[in-house]
Amino acid sequence: MARPTATARSGASLAQIAATRRFTKVNVDPVTLQVLGGAFRAVAGQMAELLIRMAYSNIMRESQDIGAGILDTAGRQICESDSTPMHCGSLPAYVRGVDRKLAGTYRPGDVILHNHPYHGASHSPDYGVLIPIFHKGEHVGFAGCTGHILDIGAAHPGFSVDVPDLYAEGNIIDAAKIYDAGKRNDPLWAHIMDNVRTPDANAGDLEALIACCRFGEEKYGALLERYGLDVVMSAAEMWMDYAETRLRQEIARVRSGRYRAPDGWLEDDGKNWNVPLKIATSVTVDGSDVTIDLTGSNAEVETGFNVPFEGSVLPTANFAIRTLFLDEATTPDPVPQNDGIFRPIHVIAPEGTIYNPRFPRGCEARFVQINRIPDQVLQAFAQALPERVTAGNSANVSAMVYSGFGAAARAYWVVIEVNEGSYGGRFGKDGIDAIDNLMANTRNTPIEESELRVPIRCERYELRDEAPAAGRWRGGIGSVKRWRFLSNAAVNSTGDHRSVDPPRGLFGGADGTPGRITRNPGTKRAQKLPAKVSDLRIEKGDTIEIVTVSAAGYGDPFARDPEAVAEDVREGLVSAAAARRDYGVALTGAAAAVDAAATARLRVKKRPAARATERRRQQG
Repeated sequence: MARPTATARSGASLAQIAATRRFTKVNVDPVTLQVLGGAFRAVAGQMAELLIRMAYSNIMRESQDIGAGILDTAGRQICESDSTPMHCGSLPAYVRGVDRKLAGTYRPGDVILHNHPYHGASHSPDYGVLIPIFHKGEHVGFAGCTGHILDIGAAHPGFSVDVPDLYAEGNIIDAAKIYDAGKRNDPLWAHIMDNVRTPDANAGDLEALIACCRFGEEKYGALLERYGLDVVMSAAEMWMDYAETRLRQEIARVRSGRYRAPDGWLEDDGKNWNVPLKIATSVTVDGSDVTIDLTGSNAEVETGFNVPFEGSVLPTANFAIRTLFLDEATTPDPVPQNDGIFRPIHVIAPEGTIYNPRFPRGCEARFVQINRIPDQVLQAFAQALPERVTAGNSANVSAMVYSGFGAAARAYWVVIEVNEGSYGGRFGKDGIDAIDNLMANTRNTPIEESELRVPIRCERYELRDEAPAAGRWRGGIGSVKRWRFLSNAAVNSTGDHRSVDPPRGLFGGADGTPGRITRNPGTKRAQKLPAKVSDLRIEKGDTIEIVTVSAAGYGDPFARDPEAVAEDVREGLVSAAAARRDYGVALTGAAAAVDAAATARLRVKKRPAARATERRRQQG
């Protein structure tokens, strides 16, 4: 079994590019370049929209846990959809994983299915579909897409943390042609559907993935027919070079050197309770290159709580740097997402750690660990880029699976829910409340959607009760959701309450608040649950309440605009007592008006003590 190296970047090598280049570079005029750039973006966006509209399961259709794009024969990304970052950035690794087995065998009409996490897949439930694109008889690229499949026949429905190895994660499909030269491989199709709990949903989702790629093949092929391979690929090269140049320009503005984040901690591996796992992160800037070094992170674990290096760690590193240096909200001209973005970014993750496990370690439950990488990178750059970073984010993916049997034989019902997190405060802005964040960025599933399809009912869904983390710009607030089960069921979850290592405040801001999951809250049978559970049996009438992590504050709370504090009190986010204690803001009357004179006295009196407390906290 080939293993990824400890040091890598996700762009194709110069040797790969030279070996697979099938066009002659030509000069492309500015108008044609802009037209093709817009066409690339449109093709990828339309592919994703088609996939979302056709998908059967809620995780793809509602949460939009998908990605789509066009790639060249070396796996370089020409364009990608504006959807979940995890999926889009991983497509090049899928191509490399497939190519190692099938290079030289591609024919028109082929459809390739792949989900092997040690050969490029982001994790086993993320099916990748690739269709080779041909022009005038030559293989010139791929249309590709990925999507999270509802169930792949794992040890437990949906997914599970507590598995002994990769084989317990379900059907592992290693670069198999589900269509060979236009003819469907019916025995393989039947084998896949016969070994999952949700064959109807899986078949519908797989058909949607295939249709998405066929659409991309058709639309990209039309561009090739109209403009010719030389012009289209020369334009693609120019856009890749442009994206690389723009990112390098921004990176080069930062002083070269090594920036280190405080060590982070994960609660446990889902089996060995109360044994925290270390996350070590440093970032080195060398001119216009960035290296994210995860050396010192925890050794690989015996459960599925490890991370595929090529399919998950590398795309996460690309996302972390791209979003920090080319923030779309502040970058004046749009910069396309393509292979050029990958070129300045390098990653070190020693083999045998949670970020580069050895085969056949399980690595399905990799949500939380990768979402901590961009959060750690932001902390590393806090002093160098104080006006760009956020305070600590929830950096958690509270993914839950609810499942059970229906009335008919083999009628499993399975639903996957990704609960919201929150963003930390940043310079000039409060953190965003109740939203999935960072690398995950999935949408929430409307409660009506789940209630219509499976026997659960939502009894509560709102912002959590606790006040947001104090700061000049406060932290975002997590959500609280309570489900009642109308039949016997099972629960699987993979997450992290952040109880060991809450989101960290920046520049005097307060730390965030951990999350929690409770079974039957408010009753004598109330039971606190860990963030990771495998096959927890639920009785009809039981409830599960999920309270997600609230993010951290940014800046000295005593520097917060008193009127903003008063508004938080009027909105019920902060009590009048907390406004006085945490922000030094005195309020009067039922309308919570600011008492300017009393506020000035409070802030003069309390600020030195607040700063001394913050210094002690930062010193440990």
